[in-house]
This record gives sequence, structure tokens and C-alpha cells, in this order.
Amino acid sequence: MAGHSKFKNIMHRKGAQDKKRSGMFSKLSREITVAAKMGLPDPDMNPRLRAAVNAAKAQSMPKDNIQRSIDKASRGDAENYEEIRYEGFGPGGVSLIIEALTDNRNRTATNVRTAVSKNGGNLGASGSVSHAFDRLGLINYPASVGDGEKVFEAALEAGAEDVTSSEDGHEIWTAQADLHEVAKALEPVLGEAESAKLAWRPQTMVAVDEGDAATLFKLIDALDDDDDVQQVWGNYEVSDEVMEKLG
Repeated sequence: MAGHSKFKNIMHRKGAQDKKRSGMFSKLSREITVAAKMGLPDPDMNPRLRAAVNAAKAQSMPKDNIQRSIDKASRGDAENYEEIRYEGFGPGGVSLIIEALTDNRNRTATNVRTAVSKNGGNLGASGSVSHAFDRLGLINYPASVGDGEKVFEAALEAGAEDVTSSEDGHEIWTAQADLHEVAKALEPVLGEAESAKLAWRPQTMVAVDEGDAATLFKLIDALDDDDDVQQVWGNYEVSDEVMEKLG
């Protein structure tokens, strides 16, 4: 996932909703199952599972689907998923970090490499781009929870490190180890977050022109369409003018 506005430069926008919906639910279910297997199957006792369930609820995933994913892990009949990170470059010299959950490492590697190479990019070795990103916690809230000042004060009180607010919503950044504590502290003030997860925040941004942006979005869409790919992070910045030209 990535985005076109200055607020969502790190995560990519969702495309055609009908097509994406089943894929999104598949990704959410996979994260819930993995989180439940790694800890207790109780969201109140398992911070990663709680974050996964909240993210699923924010996308209107049915409760039955959520519970089914937890039950699969509890029964021990769920697939064994492996967390894998790929690093590489997209059009215009953009750095990309691709996170996947897979039960078939070879399949995922082939699919990711194909999607990247067909759309003007290339994969690099582990660590080839991640050194230019900071590993942090990221908590997302919709704009409807309040204005920037309210969210900033709540985040400061909860122990967050940084806040970015716009008409699209609020990004609250935390130290990696503080993610779940900050998310828990924010709930009484702002309610449940749309998502709370570990993220890659670029240290510097790369401005992308119209030609490279069009190819870059095709690349990210191709990765998004792969059920194994959970998240795509990038250091690209696309101006509003370029986005208007791209439609």
C-alpha cells in the first residue's frame, strides 16, 4: 500500500474496491492467523493480534471471518506462514521495502521479482535500502476523531514521537518498542485505531515525475494484487500536479 498525497507518501492507495476487497480480507486474515499463532488467541492478551483485529474491523471485515481466522490458529490447522522482506528499487530511483507473509517462499520470491522487473524496478540484497529507513511504530486514525491539535496532545501524552495530520487522517509515530503501549494509551481518548503496526519510515523522500509515477503505481498495484504481499513501503513523493495529470 502507498499513497499519492503528501500525507500518504509511504503507503499506496487502494484501487478498484470490489477487486481489492477479497484480496484485502485475505491479507487481513493471514495476519490475524499469524498473530494468533505467535501468541495467545485472545486480542486482549496479544497486542499484535489486537492490532490485526482492529485493522480488520476498520476495513469492515465480518466478525465471523475474524473469528474463523483466530480459530484456525487455535486448532493448529492453519498454514505455516513465514515473514519475508524484500528490498529493491523502483522507477525514478525510488527505494522499496516489500513485506510478505507466505507459505511458499519460492512462489513469493518469483512473483515479487517478476512484478518488480516488469515495471521498471529491480530487487537488491537484504539491507540494500532499509538502511535509509527508520523502523518505527505507526498508528493510523481517521480525520473524524478530531483536529490535529487534539490528536497531537493525545499522542504527546501517550508517549508518541511524532504526528502528521491532514484532511486524510492522522499518522502517529512511536518508537518500535513503544507501539502497543502508545496505542493502548490512545484508545480512551481517540477510540480504537484504524491500524497499529511496525512501519518503515524513509529518512529522505524522492520526487517522482509523471512518467516514473505512472510506472511506479503499476508496480505497486501488481504487488498489492499478490495475496502474499502484506505491505509495500517507499520513499517516493508525487506532487498534486503530477497526480492530476495521471488522473
